[in-house]
Amino acid sequence: MVISPKIKPYIPHLRQIDEEQFVYQINSRIKNCSIISLNDSQKDSDAEKEVGEALVHAPEVEYELRDEANRKCWKLFNEYEYKRNAGENKTKWYHWFDQNDSPKEKKLLMKLDLLLCFFSFVMYWVKYLDQANINNAYVSGMKEDLRMKGNDLVNTQAVYTVGSVVFQLPMMYLIHRYPTNIILPVMDLGWGLFTLAIYQSHSLRDLQAYRFFVGVFEAAFYPTIHYLFGSWYKPSEYARRGGFYYFGQMLGLCTAGLIMSSCIKLDGINDIAGWRWMFIIDSIITIPIAVIGFFVLPGTPKYCYSLFLTDEEIYIARKRLRDANIAIEEEEPKFLSKNLWKNLLGTWKFYMFVFLSILVSNTSNASNGSFILWLKSLDRYSISKVNTLSSITPALGIIYIFLTTTLSDKTQSRWGAIIFSQFFNFLGNILLAIWNIPEGAKWFAFCIQYFGWAVSSVIYSWAADTMRHDPQQRAITIVSMNLIGQASSAVLSILVWKTSEAPRFKKGFSFVSAVSITIMIWATIMLPFYKKDERKHALENRIIVYNSKSDEVPRLVESSEKTVETLSKTS
Repeated sequence: MVISPKIKPYIPHLRQIDEEQFVYQINSRIKNCSIISLNDSQKDSDAEKEVGEALVHAPEVEYELRDEANRKCWKLFNEYEYKRNAGENKTKWYHWFDQNDSPKEKKLLMKLDLLLCFFSFVMYWVKYLDQANINNAYVSGMKEDLRMKGNDLVNTQAVYTVGSVVFQLPMMYLIHRYPTNIILPVMDLGWGLFTLAIYQSHSLRDLQAYRFFVGVFEAAFYPTIHYLFGSWYKPSEYARRGGFYYFGQMLGLCTAGLIMSSCIKLDGINDIAGWRWMFIIDSIITIPIAVIGFFVLPGTPKYCYSLFLTDEEIYIARKRLRDANIAIEEEEPKFLSKNLWKNLLGTWKFYMFVFLSILVSNTSNASNGSFILWLKSLDRYSISKVNTLSSITPALGIIYIFLTTTLSDKTQSRWGAIIFSQFFNFLGNILLAIWNIPEGAKWFAFCIQYFGWAVSSVIYSWAADTMRHDPQQRAITIVSMNLIGQASSAVLSILVWKTSEAPRFKKGFSFVSAVSITIMIWATIMLPFYKKDERKHALENRIIVYNSKSDEVPRLVESSEKTVETLSKTS
């Protein structure tokens, strides 16, 4: 489609840039800066800055020759051992950018954080506002109005999950091939409209039908956002950005209770029940944000549609990916290629990450409304108060996500972050499984319930890092992780989180306790596989690994005498 030059700056369109032109300009800058002769100290400083800025894009030529004959066993837990500059990250934990980022990289990251990270946070807030409202509506009059009983609530939640799971299957193909800045907003509009339709529900059948289609239109959101994060951010940047995105989930859970608490006051206005007003308000929030998405979402570095990134920033983004050995999309991805599926299904990566996602999808007692149902069972709070108190645990979840994702990025250990979060998750759920404990202990256990989900961003950043060499495999794996994880949650929630067993949920709390232990064990099993794979790719990071005790000969050392001399100096 041809876009008029007058309106082109205001309409998202595919950005075509000449990378060779930027390479030429950078090389020219380096050459010019190197011959500048300045006497003034201030000018010297300015020249140094200009040289440094240009050298950010200059190719590195040194290799590290690393003898692993006396490698310490604890190195197994150093996930960045075979990455360039591993162990040199001295950036403070409270610094958002890496100390090695150039000013232009920081400007690019700031834009991406606003366009992608902040927008995904807002959309996740809306998504969970729409998703959590079913629990709040249930305790605020919907149960009585629609004559719900027994396990109708958990079955309605399962119907939503089925819609989401089934329609994630096409996303394996679509998100890698078609503009994500079109796919996501269109799907978001659909979920906003069906959220609005729920307020017209007059029977359980109506409710479940509308919830099914809400799930259908939410199918693209989660895997697409994680695919975009993996397309723009380096492994050491991913978890914190993903954590900020997950803040939206917690905020949605918080505000769902607060909005419902306010909606109770609207009960009867225009002959509409208070719980119905919540779905109206949620849709009013959702639809405008979906429209904004058409203009804000940037696409990917290879197929960028952003109105806000300059040509140079798109080039820098692509260069950053190449430097981190992250592959970008091919011109014509072959989804049905035999080699694609053979390579994907012939390694440990797909199976282990999908199983890890199944575990993480079932490692929280929060999604089934355990806390709010317990509050209601106490018979000491009004409906408004119950909805307000239900916001406490997701508010604390924001802190847990921040701690877990910061630990992951700053210590460069996804494994360590997983162990940290699941320890507290196990503690809370084992206390609730015991149940006959002081009420204060129950409050404590419920208040740490979101440690279970705090690790979600970490496992997706780990998967994106592991699959960084093939964008198509990464897309399929991320979608499969979410799809199969959600499917397992839909089945298991019916078995272990039966609404009729509330608020005790003995099977549910015991099950999650076991899952949290299994996650810690499984992550520990995965780590050696990951390290072995990273060692194979060490040469990409200019690290030549050998073991002198086993008479290994370093690769490239025999290629030329000059190479041997250079490597010997860096060993």
